[in-house]
Amino acid sequence: QVQVAESGGGLVQPGGSLRLSCAASGSITSLYQMGWYRQAPGKQRELVAGTTSGVTSDIIINYADSVKGRFTISRDSSKKAVYLQMNSLTPEDTAVYYCNVRPSRFLVLDYWGQGTQVTVSS
Repeated sequence: QVQVAESGGGLVQPGGSLRLSCAASGSITSLYQMGWYRQAPGKQRELVAGTTSGVTSDIIINYADSVKGRFTISRDSSKKAVYLQMNSLTPEDTAVYYCNVRPSRFLVLDYWGQGTQVTVSS
């Protein structure tokens, strides 16, 4: 069906940067949403940044308030890939980051990557 794989996590000091990558593969006929979620221990999974395909093939971008100005999401639809450039990282950004893909605008069916650990610590 659909496979999703993330990479780019690691250990970084506060103020540092990381770039996460995600690529989807398999039988995908559309690409409605691709984005990044994260989950810290004891907390619920939350949206970090998302991309949504508009009806005119534009891409709508949404960020969590906590990462605005620090993180930048980008999507390469031709490659079925999405990236997350994370700057000015803080310990509060420590979490497992998951790539999410929702192929259809109408079908609520999400595909998730296995997650990549981001640890921000001195």
